[in-house]
Amino acid sequence: MSYELKSVFASLPHMERGVAKVLGGDPKGNNFLYTNGKSVIIRNIENPAIADVYTEHPHQVIVAKYAPSGFYIASGDVSGKIRIWDTTQKEHLLKYEYQPFGGKIKDIAWTEDSKRVAVVGEGREKFGAVFLWDSGSSVGEIVGHSKIINSVDIKQTRPYRLVTGSDDNCTTFLEGPPFKFKCTISDHSRFVNCVRFSPDGNRYASAGADGQIFLYEGKTGEKLGSLGGEKAHDGGIYAVSWSPDSTQLISASGDKTVKLWDVGSGTAVTTFNLGSDVLDQQLGCLWQKNHLLSVSLSGYINYLDRSNPDRPLRTIKGHTKSIQCLTVHKTDGRSSIYSASHDGHINYWDSESGENEGFVGKGHSNLVSRMAVDESGRLVTCSMDDTVRYTDLSKSEYSASDVVKMDMQPKCVSVGPGGLAVTVCIGQLVLLKDKKKLFTLDSLGYEPEATAVHPGGGAVAVGGADGKVRLYSVQGNTLKDDGKVLEVQGPVTDMSYSPDGAFLAVTDEKKVISVFTVADGYTEKSEFYGHHAKVVCLSWSPDNERFATGGMDMMVYVWTVSDPDKRIKIPDAHRLHHVSGLAWLNPNTLVTTSHDACVKQWNLKN
Repeated sequence: MSYELKSVFASLPHMERGVAKVLGGDPKGNNFLYTNGKSVIIRNIENPAIADVYTEHPHQVIVAKYAPSGFYIASGDVSGKIRIWDTTQKEHLLKYEYQPFGGKIKDIAWTEDSKRVAVVGEGREKFGAVFLWDSGSSVGEIVGHSKIINSVDIKQTRPYRLVTGSDDNCTTFLEGPPFKFKCTISDHSRFVNCVRFSPDGNRYASAGADGQIFLYEGKTGEKLGSLGGEKAHDGGIYAVSWSPDSTQLISASGDKTVKLWDVGSGTAVTTFNLGSDVLDQQLGCLWQKNHLLSVSLSGYINYLDRSNPDRPLRTIKGHTKSIQCLTVHKTDGRSSIYSASHDGHINYWDSESGENEGFVGKGHSNLVSRMAVDESGRLVTCSMDDTVRYTDLSKSEYSASDVVKMDMQPKCVSVGPGGLAVTVCIGQLVLLKDKKKLFTLDSLGYEPEATAVHPGGGAVAVGGADGKVRLYSVQGNTLKDDGKVLEVQGPVTDMSYSPDGAFLAVTDEKKVISVFTVADGYTEKSEFYGHHAKVVCLSWSPDNERFATGGMDMMVYVWTVSDPDKRIKIPDAHRLHHVSGLAWLNPNTLVTTSHDACVKQWNLKN
C-alpha cells in the first residue's frame, strides 16, 4: 500500500492592495518564485503547471530569492527569520537560519559570489542587515533611513555597491564590502517601492509611489535622469525588472499597466494594458530570459506579449486565499476539479493539464463551505453569504436567477437524485428541489453540522454537534424524522454515503470514523482509528471499496471498508496546513486541498 504525489496545482501569490510583490527568478532562467501564506512556490516558467511548494516557515513568508549560484534559496518571513535552503534536492534541506532583526522581511539580495546576503524590512531596532551566508556575521551596516525599507539590491559586478529604497521617500547608496553608508538620495516625493541594478552593474533604477523612475550610475550613485520625462506612470510604481542585456526594463504600476522602456532614450517602447478593474493593478514584475511576467492585485500572473500588448500570451489563475472545499466532475471523458476558497472564489481545473479558470460573473461574496455536483451537471454550493447557488457546469458562469436565499447561515449541502438537495443551516434543515426551497425543519433540539442524502433519494442522514446521527426520510415535499438515532464518538464533522448506497461513513471531532451498513438498518458499525486530531473531511472512492479522510493533524488516510487495518497514510499531505477537502478522480487517484490554497493529486497503489 503506497502512494506518490502526481501533481501540484499551486496557489497564486498572496497580494495586498498598495503593497509591492517581489517575484524571484532563478539564474538559469527556468523557474520563478513567489510566496503565499507560509509557503514559497517555485514554478517552471515554460510550463507553470510544474510546481514545487516549500512550507517550512512557521510564519507568513514575504519574499524569496535564488542565490546567483542557483543552488540555494533565501526566504524571509514576517517574524524576521531568514531561511537558506537547498534547491537541488526534493527535500529542500535547511542550510542556515538567521534572525537579522525582529520584524517583517520585505526584500533580499545576494552578492554575485553567493557569499553575502542583504535583507531589509520593518525591524524594530534597525531596518536592514548584511551578513555572510554561512556564518551570519555582519559585513556592514545598513543605515540612513528613518522608516521601513522596502527594497534592496546589490551590484552583480565588482566593486560591490548596495542600494536601498524606503518609506521615507529616500534611497541610500552604500559601498563595500564591508558595506558603508555613502549617501542618501531624495529624488522621490513619495515612498520608494523598488531599487534594482542592471545585470551589467552600470546603472540602477529606483521606482516610487510618485510614478517616477530615476536612473543612476551604478558605481558612483550619480543621477543620470528619469524615464518618461515628467512621470513614468499615472499611478504608483511597485516594481521594475531589467532585461538580461541591461538595455531595457519593465515597470509595474497601480495604473493597471506595465511599460517596457528603452533605457538609452528614456522612452516607453510598449505599454501593456492589463485591464480596468482595481484587481488589475500591477504590483510585481520579472524579466526572465525572453519571458516578461507581471502580477496583478488579483494574484493572476500575466505572461506579456510584446506583439499584442493588450492581451497577455497566457494568464496563470488559481486561488490566492485558503481553499475550503473541493469536488470533481467528469464530462465527455475529461475530469475537472472544482475548488472554492475563503473569499468565495470558485475555480475549475483540467485534472490532466492543470489549465484552470474561474466562473464568469458575480458569484458568492463570502467563504464557500461545501460543494457538490448534482445529476443534471449543476454545481451546488453553499456559502457564508447565506445562499445556496446552482451553477450550470456546461456554461461555467454564475446566473443571478439560480441563487436560493437561506434564513440562516448554511454549513453543508448534499445532493440526491431527481434534483433533490438538503442544506444544513444553523439550527435548521432545508429541503430543496429544482433550485427551490420545499421545506424547512427547525426547532430541532440539537445543532446540525453535516448531512448526506442517500443515492437512492429516499433517506437523509444528519450529523449533530451532540455526537449523534439522525435519519430522516423524504416524503413528498417534506422531511420526516424516522426516530432513528445512531451514536458516534463525538460531534460530527462530515458524512457521506458510498456511491452505491451500501454504507454511511461519519467523521467526528474525537478522531474516529464510523461506518454503518445501511442494509441491516444501520445496526452494524465498524470504527477506523489513526488520526491524531479532529477529522474534518471525507470522500468515498467511486468503486465503493475505499474512502479517504483528512484531519487537523495534516494527515490523509485512505481506508479499506472491509479491513480497518488495511490503510494508506499520507503524512504532511499539505505541510503545516490541515486538509480541507478530498475527492476521487478514479479508484486510484485522490485529489486533496487545504488552507495552503494548493490542489494536489496522489496516485494510490495497492
